[in-house]
Amino acid sequence: MNHADTKTDDRNARHRQRIRASGAREVLFQLPEETLALIDDIKKRQRLPSRSQALLQLIERGKEAIQKSA
Repeated sequence: MNHADTKTDDRNARHRQRIRASGAREVLFQLPEETLALIDDIKKRQRLPSRSQALLQLIERGKEAIQKSA
């Protein structure tokens, strides 16, 4: 492994550590194109900075729907 790879790995490790320290986790998902398009549409319409925030909105809506039907 060369020096540049080591620096990148260290930077990525520090980034993941900051995410964990904030109470969040980084997760990799495999989603159908249609679902990703929906997330991107929500992100754009709501002017959100990330797909993560759009996905969180969808999850919150789902939780609310479940609570109302229970």
